[in-house]
Amino acid sequence: MTDQTTDPTAMDADQLAKEAYFTASQGQLIWARFKKQRAAMIAASVLLVLVLSGIFAPFLSPYDPTIAGKDKDYTNGAPQIPEFCDINGCSLRPFVHAVERERSMATNFRWVTKVNEDKRIYVEFFAEGWEYKLFGFIPMDTHLFGSPDGFIHIFGTDLSGKDIYSRTLHAIWTSMKVGSIGVFIAFVLALIIGGISGYYGGWIDSILQMITDAVRTVPAIPLFMAVAAFMPPELSAEARFFYISLILGFIGWPTLARRVRTHLLTERNQEYVLAAQLCGAPAGHVIRRHLLPSFTSYIIVDLVISFPYMVLSETALSFIGLGLKDPVNSLGVMLQNVTSADVLLNYQWYFIPVIFFIALVMAFVFVGDGLRDAADPYSDTHK
Repeated sequence: MTDQTTDPTAMDADQLAKEAYFTASQGQLIWARFKKQRAAMIAASVLLVLVLSGIFAPFLSPYDPTIAGKDKDYTNGAPQIPEFCDINGCSLRPFVHAVERERSMATNFRWVTKVNEDKRIYVEFFAEGWEYKLFGFIPMDTHLFGSPDGFIHIFGTDLSGKDIYSRTLHAIWTSMKVGSIGVFIAFVLALIIGGISGYYGGWIDSILQMITDAVRTVPAIPLFMAVAAFMPPELSAEARFFYISLILGFIGWPTLARRVRTHLLTERNQEYVLAAQLCGAPAGHVIRRHLLPSFTSYIIVDLVISFPYMVLSETALSFIGLGLKDPVNSLGVMLQNVTSADVLLNYQWYFIPVIFFIALVMAFVFVGDGLRDAADPYSDTHK
């Protein structure tokens, strides 16, 4: 017989791993399981990039998204892709070529763009441009890139000459702010109403469920049509933004409230709840410290999954003219420009914001699915 020896280093590492697992907090366990899901991690990276691009949109944008660019005649202009080499040789600095526009009889007097390959417009990094306030309070006029000798529109321009790249970054941030406010309002209402309804039950539960069912039956589109009819035309963009966010929040809470209520009805008779009650803990403490944490995985999923639906709602309402309007930049406002056949046939760069919109929604969906599996202790994805 041969003696079997074990490596004490391996045993210590395994023991430390087990101790770390059993002493880890719920957040640490969820993060450890979430990191094992490749699709969710990729989606989280994409989402982080989009969020940061929205936060730093004024710095990343070479032009003010609410007004036309440097060359106000460059309307419906094609994207200008920076390059390093052309027929005249190569350069260490990226550049674009100057463009000249004229109307042609061959195209029914449409603007025809001609590229002047003999004239280069060099891209300058950390260039000075339009003034803005970073984070809303830091005055700055420095931008990631620009061109002091001309103009550069890497996503092209729209009908009024506005830079589509700058508008897209600001639209992402606007749509996310609307979604964040709407989700926050819906989340707070769902936890309060669902928690009270599920914990107390009885006639309180009946009344609150009647209110929940009444809100669920309210159709969103007619409601927004009625609100849009009562909104005065001179209403500021900030006020319209606030009202849209408020309405999305007040009609988005019933689904999560139902789930919270169902879970609390089941858990309120458990022994740990009875022990907390016998110790004199008030109802609010029992709901907040004992019942809701046991429902964390579902709350996280609803919170994350509801975010893209809020963005979709804002986009859809702005798309049909019931939500935000110019000069506010949102994904829904920008998607209004892609509805005509003329754009589909001649100005395909108008669809570039659609790619960012799809990426934003899909990133939230994959992150939500990953968090759901990571927060569920009975999921097989982390075994």
